[in-house]
Amino acid sequence: MADWLFYLDKSILYFFNTTLSNKPFDLFFCTITNVRYWIPVYVIIALLLIIKGGNKGRLALLLAILLITTTDQFGFKILKEHICRLRPFKTLGYILLPNGEAGGYSFPSNHALNNFAIATYFSLVYKKYEKYMFTFAGLVALSRVYLGVHYPSDVIGGAVIGVFFGWMFAVIYKKLSEVKLLKIEN
Repeated sequence: MADWLFYLDKSILYFFNTTLSNKPFDLFFCTITNVRYWIPVYVIIALLLIIKGGNKGRLALLLAILLITTTDQFGFKILKEHICRLRPFKTLGYILLPNGEAGGYSFPSNHALNNFAIATYFSLVYKKYEKYMFTFAGLVALSRVYLGVHYPSDVIGGAVIGVFFGWMFAVIYKKLSEVKLLKIEN
């Protein structure tokens, strides 16, 4: 069974990384995967939550920061360091690396973990942005496979774990917003 799953993992990776490889996709996926390009968007969202979001926005932002800190460290320090799965370009000879090699271990994809966590969390707190959040998270996750730095199972595992953490933090948000001392209005 494990051999069949690994074959499927490699086949999907090969399809996205090699079969679909082209210059426009290289540019798109290299851009969307780069955290530096997300920073201006995050700053704008944070300012909107602080200025226009009232207590609800400030609580949502605080918990979002805690969520990303939690998921990033959980993925990097606990899961990656204990599972120690090598990245596909270290074990397979045909991997294309349009964005270069990534460091560390492969499982889970922290890009998928963090983005699906925040997409789930904000989708539960601000429902009208759900499709945008999950579209972005999905494209970032796909970029990791396309760029040859993760197996599809790394991305799926990261996404599933991220959804769980996002849901958990949304529950925390809901409980905290019900506390009368915070006077959170929805």
